[in-house]
Amino acid sequence: MTNDDGVDAPGLLALKQAVDSLGEIFVIAPDTNRSAIGRGITIHDPLIVDEVEIGDGTKAFAISGTPVDCVRLGALGLIGAPPDVVVSGANLGLNLGDDVTYSGTVAAALEGVMLGIPAIAVSQDALGGGSGPGLVYDFSAVTAFAAKLVPFACQRRFPRHVIFNVNGPGISPAEVTGAKVTRLGRRVYDDTLTLEGESGSKKHYRIYGEPMSHDQQPGTDLSAIDDGLVSVTPLHFDLTDIDGMDEMQRWEIDGLLDDAGVR
Repeated sequence: MTNDDGVDAPGLLALKQAVDSLGEIFVIAPDTNRSAIGRGITIHDPLIVDEVEIGDGTKAFAISGTPVDCVRLGALGLIGAPPDVVVSGANLGLNLGDDVTYSGTVAAALEGVMLGIPAIAVSQDALGGGSGPGLVYDFSAVTAFAAKLVPFACQRRFPRHVIFNVNGPGISPAEVTGAKVTRLGRRVYDDTLTLEGESGSKKHYRIYGEPMSHDQQPGTDLSAIDDGLVSVTPLHFDLTDIDGMDEMQRWEIDGLLDDAGVR
């Protein structure tokens, strides 16, 4: 198990407690919050590993690196044999649509499948909407659902290059109306560039923070959350545009080397 909110995050503890009965659990998580770090890795500095106690009194490894570093440490021998499954989360806030490209939670799960280990990423909206510390979360529905998915992810017939990206709506468990398999939706970011101050030759800008919206498209993870459903999106790492490849073949791309005077 890992996350990107840090080893002390309440979502990690809630998810661990939900999967505890499924087998031997190893928690390897960042020592501080590494949200929105995506697939960042630590390559220039050594990774510091500290054994700590989390909220239920069990031991965990707190890592000075990123969520992807945590998964690699587990796969390369920190816990002995590689794990049977990687479970990442539960994130404080949703990871939907375009957000998955920034998410450390999703990145950790993707690292698992890149290493041949099945993986699940789990995220939860705050009650009433929102993300981040200081808000109120109820993880019970999404973590119970994720725990039921773990055996499916471990089955040999499940594609090893696919993760489950699970998101829970920001409502009470009693109000959750079901679960739905979805595709990624499209976020609409309405960020602005704001000058917040100056210090000598340095200027301080903020470029994020405006409320996000999204395209209203049926069948997406975003619409499922709007409908009070748990969203489950199968994701893989192959970003190749196959249709685009076919189109580029018609451009006689190889001839561009001659046109450029390379050969």
